Amino acid sequence: MSTYDDGTELEFFEEPETLEAPGRQRRRIRPSRGGGPRRPPPPPGAVALARLAGLVALAIAVVIGLVFWVDSCQGQSRHDEYASYMNDVRPIAQSSAASLRDYQKQVTNPKLTLADLQSKLGLWSRQQQEDYDQALKLVPPAPLQAAHQEVLATLQLRAIALADLANTFGQPGNKSATQVANQLAKQAQLLSASDLVWTELFKVPATDTLTRLGVRGVAAPPSQIVTNPELITPHSFGEVYGGLRSTSPGTGNGNGNGNVSGLHGSVLESTEAVSSGQSKTLSPSTPTTVDVAADLAFKVTFQNAGDFPERGVRVTLTVSLFKKQAYTKTETVPSIDTKETKTVTFTNLQLPPSTFGAQATVNVVVGKVPGETIVSNNKSSYPVFFSLPSNG
Repeated sequence: MSTYDDGTELEFFEEPETLEAPGRQRRRIRPSRGGGPRRPPPPPGAVALARLAGLVALAIAVVIGLVFWVDSCQGQSRHDEYASYMNDVRPIAQSSAASLRDYQKQVTNPKLTLADLQSKLGLWSRQQQEDYDQALKLVPPAPLQAAHQEVLATLQLRAIALADLANTFGQPGNKSATQVANQLAKQAQLLSASDLVWTELFKVPATDTLTRLGVRGVAAPPSQIVTNPELITPHSFGEVYGGLRSTSPGTGNGNGNGNVSGLHGSVLESTEAVSSGQSKTLSPSTPTTVDVAADLAFKVTFQNAGDFPERGVRVTLTVSLFKKQAYTKTETVPSIDTKETKTVTFTNLQLPPSTFGAQATVNVVVGKVPGETIVSNNKSSYPVFFSLPSNG
């Protein structure tokens, strides 16, 4: 029998509530999304490794950028080097090529003498030597060293050729004009050779080098001294030398006072009007109807009736209406040999409207040459009627 009263309630001591330490928060565990397992944390050092990889990638990008920048700077520096050299060569090329153009202008001057031409050829030869000295001071890029030597060779050839021409033009007149002309043409072959040297041994290799190196916007300049091969033929030299010898004092054809002995002069042979493919010979006594089309041209034919070649013969065509000049134009024949016939063509005629429907006059005059005494046969006047061509 128990000593405890059945009605007695047992009393238990209540446990006090657990007190959290001040300042600490209870960490709440978030439920995993999707119910899957939680991702394990990164292993130690992974973050540092990723940062290192990023820095390496950045360094590589910087190095690549520097490489491209340095290459770009080198390309610009190369371009500037070649451009500077070609800019220095260009004025030399132009100066050197101008000599024969000056020669062509001089030989059409009726007042030119053998002594004058000899002096000018000597001057042009010295100019080539000055161009050579200037080119010698240039410092070309290394790949163009060989090509630059051909620039110097070109200038040497031209200086020698022009000096030889000067000496030949100035030699005593104990040779025939044909002999002298052949000698001059042979000496002038050096000028043609110099053009080949410049083109084939400088310009072409330099252009290939620029292309191979990728240098854009830079070009090797041309230099062609012989632009008209006819100018240095025996025939052309014969006309020039023969004409100068006949008009120069002290050459056996002058009296030392500038007066020219022997027969000189031109003869006007004919004048034709050509329009729309049809040609009409003008008559000095009977009016000629001339159709005015866009291609209207007058062709004047004359002969050197003298005993010597002539130079710089001027031919003038004038259209007059009621004795008032309506149009005029002059052409110059550089040279014409003894007994040679030449034709001068006048084109692009700009006739005023007043010349249509009324009788006009076409006047043609072949200019007087030194020593010419008879001028009545080197001019003529032609009555004409200008009209528009019919459509039929």
